[in-house]
Amino acid sequence: MSKSPNAEIFNWSGQMGLPRFNLIESEDFKAAFDQALISDRADIDAIAESAASPTFANTIEALELAGEELSQVGAIFWNLSGSHSNDILRALEREIAPQLSKHGTITTTNKKLFDRIDALWQRRDNLPLTGEQLRVLERKWKAFVRGGASLNRDDQKRLGDINARLAQLGASFSQNILADEADWALLVDADGLSGLPDFVIDAMQAAADERGHEGKHAVTLSRSIIEPFLIFSERRDLREQAFEAWTARGERGGDTDNLANVRETVALRQEKAGLLGYESFADFKLEDQMAKRPGAVIDLLETVWEKAKDKAAVEEQELAALVAEHGHNHEVAPWDWRHYAEKLRTQKFTFNETGLKPYLALDNIIAAAFDVANRLFGVSIKEHEGIVAYHKDVRVFEVLNADGSHRAVFLGDYFARASKRSGAWMSGFQSQHKLTMAEGRQGQTPIIVNVMNFAKAPAGQQTLLSMDDARTLFHEFGHALHGILSNVTHPSVSGTSVARDFVELPSQVYEHWLTVPEILAKHARHVETGEAMPQELLNKVLAAQTFNAGFGAVEFTASALVDMEFHKPHAEPVEDVLAFEAATLKRLGMPSSITMRHRTPHFAHVFSGDGYSAGYYSYMWSEVLDADAFSAFEEVKNPFDTELAKRLHDHIYSAGGSVDPEDTYKAFRGKMPSVDAMIEKRGLA
Repeated sequence: MSKSPNAEIFNWSGQMGLPRFNLIESEDFKAAFDQALISDRADIDAIAESAASPTFANTIEALELAGEELSQVGAIFWNLSGSHSNDILRALEREIAPQLSKHGTITTTNKKLFDRIDALWQRRDNLPLTGEQLRVLERKWKAFVRGGASLNRDDQKRLGDINARLAQLGASFSQNILADEADWALLVDADGLSGLPDFVIDAMQAAADERGHEGKHAVTLSRSIIEPFLIFSERRDLREQAFEAWTARGERGGDTDNLANVRETVALRQEKAGLLGYESFADFKLEDQMAKRPGAVIDLLETVWEKAKDKAAVEEQELAALVAEHGHNHEVAPWDWRHYAEKLRTQKFTFNETGLKPYLALDNIIAAAFDVANRLFGVSIKEHEGIVAYHKDVRVFEVLNADGSHRAVFLGDYFARASKRSGAWMSGFQSQHKLTMAEGRQGQTPIIVNVMNFAKAPAGQQTLLSMDDARTLFHEFGHALHGILSNVTHPSVSGTSVARDFVELPSQVYEHWLTVPEILAKHARHVETGEAMPQELLNKVLAAQTFNAGFGAVEFTASALVDMEFHKPHAEPVEDVLAFEAATLKRLGMPSSITMRHRTPHFAHVFSGDGYSAGYYSYMWSEVLDADAFSAFEEVKNPFDTELAKRLHDHIYSAGGSVDPEDTYKAFRGKMPSVDAMIEKRGLA
């Protein structure tokens, strides 16, 4: 196999097996992709054209290892396009996304290749396959069928065109959001800082400095600034202005408007589903998920929706009373809710985020997340300073097994910047597997990254987190552990390569350990004095965990229901995206005081790619699992019970997609859960 002209750059010979980020220029990716695509096609064609009878080794395992160079170039590029993008990368993303899609369609519609896979699938009961091998074969066969392998040539061509266009639309959608977030800032004067604590003021000053407005203060659309501004600002007019900008991302008209993008995406997804024999795109997406069918999803969401609305109505009455107490006569608007909810929480529990944040320094919460991993799974994590990553703020850690041997590399990219899209996520530069690779190399160890958007403290100060920020860090590190602890043979079932409505279980269950009292007592230390969080404050934090539960559930469930509505069968095409969203929310009885967590024009989970389309519900589906999973530890009154921790490791964190998710959950817990535990833990009972 010929090597890319950029082989010396993309040969991953940096320290700890990392890419040589310091030698990578944005201009290099085009040539690297061109050669990597040629190389991958040669690998695929060699498998398809082989004269040897198909075996698991010469067909399935060969496919598992095909295109190593494309995987490497793609891993670097897609991580940078989300976390440290620029004009060159954005332009290439728009070009390469449809090109890669067409490349994939050519593979899945290769008749000779599918005939080899199908021959193995039809003989599967007579082949000497392990459970994991059978699972890999099943997933590979289904992926090809769902990719159009059984369609006639004309339909395959149309499917390829649809997939390419969807990839192009997804890339544009995410870039439009990034542009809207980067371009908008609200500069405020001294009066505009009324009510804001120092940590918000400092973050706004740093944001203004980054945008060239030194000495000023800027509200930006980074969640780590906009949310605390909405919570603490006493200027209702500025809260409204900032909130409207935040919720209008992707619908401002001009080049970054996403409405036409959504309309075309929905239509193409429905056409794709029809070509493949499904009634709707939701039916297509859910077939290989735990939920299996849209009805099961709707049943779950609507059960929670009614309880969430009832709870939110009570909460709104309390907030309205508080508005009146403060001498105002306006209704509770969406830009008021967070502000008055914080005041109400302070009244009820006599603490607020300002008093709590000094105990939640970023480094302490990172240490807490690492400590939990050590106590549950025996791994230790050591930071290596001075190793070059893709940005100066990215921290490099080595994960070690209990015997001190190397397990994985973990990158932590914690701070917001204009070149990074909003939100928080886990990704991988390299996944774990045990197959024999080129030149006799035995498998590979994971390289995992967590990306977040915390507001960076000014130089010389520690970054302080809110409780929601701390949960986000634990959540994403739970995803990271899913990749780090993976222990499978085949890359296609490694780590987070599981059903979408199962993938959030390892992350969401991990959040529970943040509020284990002994973890907070050990790591929630005051940033200046080093003193532990007082027991009285700790008790209040724990008591307040379900405060404002109705608001949070309405925000989320509305988004999940709108997602499902877009992807159900439609008698007529969706022409007016905003009218469709509004009609759906009206039918649901959406409170006017709350908005969707992610409004459609910036609903990146659903429209910046295929990942969570007809799948945003999966957070709640996994939450049903995680509430039940953590209850296992509560039942034995030991959050670090050795036997349970081993079962959690073996069946949830290390099994990847090598086992059916329902089977592996039952192996851990002994049964499937009901929704009741989740509703109770959310405070909606």
